[in-house]
Amino acid sequence: MNNVPFKGVIAYPLTPFDNNEQIDIPLFKKQVERLVTTGVHAIAPLGSTGVMPYLNDTEKEAITEATMQQVAGRVPTLVGVSNLTTEKTVYHAQFAEKAGATAVMVIPMSYWKLSDDEIVKHYDAVASKISIPIMAYNNPATAGVDMSPTLLKRLLQIPNVTMIKESTGDIQRMHYLRKELGEEVAFFNGSNPLALAAFAAGASGWCTAAPNLIPELNIALYDAVQENDLKKAQKIFYKQVDLLKFIVAKGLPRSIKAGLDLLGVGGGNFKSPIKSLSKNEIVELDEILSAIQGEVYQ
Repeated sequence: MNNVPFKGVIAYPLTPFDNNEQIDIPLFKKQVERLVTTGVHAIAPLGSTGVMPYLNDTEKEAITEATMQQVAGRVPTLVGVSNLTTEKTVYHAQFAEKAGATAVMVIPMSYWKLSDDEIVKHYDAVASKISIPIMAYNNPATAGVDMSPTLLKRLLQIPNVTMIKESTGDIQRMHYLRKELGEEVAFFNGSNPLALAAFAAGASGWCTAAPNLIPELNIALYDAVQENDLKKAQKIFYKQVDLLKFIVAKGLPRSIKAGLDLLGVGGGNFKSPIKSLSKNEIVELDEILSAIQGEVYQ
């Protein structure tokens, strides 16, 4: 098995709910199918866009199974399995593996700040119970824990931990990771506004919710980077940068739901306490999307 089964644009689907705050599986599958057919390189359910921390076990399992059914092996899948406890993280990691996930993503969620040793033991415990690769996810803005390059280097000593998703928004961190960890370590950008800079720093791919709205531009950026055409990559990036900044500033689930509604795909509803964008914010998003070239709406 390839221990780094991903590259390129990894798309994070929304988890849509109906009016009764029940997961809308048919709409979810429709959204996943749309992502797969646009040419993204992988699908990653149960991330921030998929409001994973707000879902109960049954809902997480339903989304995992629906993803595998709809993707049907056409692209790799990366399932978010994080939980406050090691026990529950192991449970969801095992469920994802059994369902057919290519790999899982783990962020060290905590109420109390975890020590480096506690984090290492957490990842090691999960890795010992599954055979598929693990992506270590560093996002201090949501997890409350900033995993230093030194800690990430320790995690990579765990056999199954073969990838890093870096979402601090610090481009120097990415350059440092590449320098310290070497060319053989795959790290992925999780900060949308830094997509171009991250690729320049050596990122293997881009973990993003943006393909729900502008897949063609996202994929075109990756392709231009692969072609070593910096001028083309810059042009493509600046066409989408306003949207990338917006979805981060306003919240990924809210922004993607509103965008899918504007595009006529349908974004569904949310599980409380999350609510939709305001009318003014939706107007702003509509203006941003309208300013992007028409072929994006295919």
